[in-house]
Amino acid sequence: MPLIHFLQAIVNFVCKPQYFVPLVAVVLFTALYSRWPWTGKGGATIMISVAVFFFISYFDPNFRKVASAPDNVPIVGMIFIVLFYLWYAMHQAKENDARIAQGLGPNEGSDSYQKVFSWPDLVYIELICLLLVSALLIVWSIFLKAPLEEPANPTNSPNPAKAPWYFLGLQEMLVYFDPWLAGVVLPSLIIVGLMAIPYIDVNPKGNGYFTFKERKWEISIFLLGFLIFWIVLIFLGTFLRGPNWNFFGPYEYWDPNKLEPLNNINISELFWVKLLHTGLPHFFLLREVVGLAFMGLYLVVLPVVLSRTLFRRFYEKMGPMRYYVGCLLLLVMLLMPMKMFLRWTLNLKYIVAIPEFSFNI
Repeated sequence: MPLIHFLQAIVNFVCKPQYFVPLVAVVLFTALYSRWPWTGKGGATIMISVAVFFFISYFDPNFRKVASAPDNVPIVGMIFIVLFYLWYAMHQAKENDARIAQGLGPNEGSDSYQKVFSWPDLVYIELICLLLVSALLIVWSIFLKAPLEEPANPTNSPNPAKAPWYFLGLQEMLVYFDPWLAGVVLPSLIIVGLMAIPYIDVNPKGNGYFTFKERKWEISIFLLGFLIFWIVLIFLGTFLRGPNWNFFGPYEYWDPNKLEPLNNINISELFWVKLLHTGLPHFFLLREVVGLAFMGLYLVVLPVVLSRTLFRRFYEKMGPMRYYVGCLLLLVMLLMPMKMFLRWTLNLKYIVAIPEFSFNI
């Protein structure tokens, strides 16, 4: 038992967001540039390891209570589905890269000659899938209660009050940004960024088949946004956010009386009060001069510096317009984890705080 409690304490510690999110990012990028995780043995090992982790963890009453809640069961299934399809896509990409390195064509080139009729080949497969999924949903509805609650009562609000799972990422972002920024600007930029990808990335290599070698940066950035900034946020909101919106480890009891002091502080307070030992200036531009200077350097100067150093190859290949649009979208996306990490580690509330105009970043 002491060993089990020790291991649970380690998992609870690692699952703190300031460690968990960077750890997932490091594991993801290490795996992307490796070969073994995308082989058959590697994929089976990963899937079995995750399944064993969940199976053993279900013996813990606190973990079982959260993971087996009717709302959360589909999220557990989503973890396995995302892992499988990520592995399947990368497996095909790595296979094609290996074939091309040997002077062969991609697998999709040989498959394109194997044609079948829509009727009956495709329709039969779709009919079988329809029957299987219908049977699964019937069994699901019999054994798993619908997550329905009593009629809304303003005197007895649920704690924690969570959004539907597909909005948990947005709800998590609302913790760190103003509502107009987290609910309007950032989602809009994500949609615009996805729409702009075909116009920004005009590399003809890799079209029509799975490949990682020809699309390293594009795939890495996409997976960073999809897995780290969306799936991981849903995971945090589902399994680690408990009463009073506090973070809890997977094996911790969700104590509704847990209180964590929030001593959040703005950059302006750090500069004027903590560093210069003086009061905050009344004029908002002078008060927020440090935060505004940082944002200016980050969004205006940094793309120019990158175009002459790390991203020089992209600047020459894409041209100024596409490069600056793509680089700006990337920096805005990276601003979100930076802000979250600063909140978790330094209790930083806002980089720029101008409540006079509801402009807080």
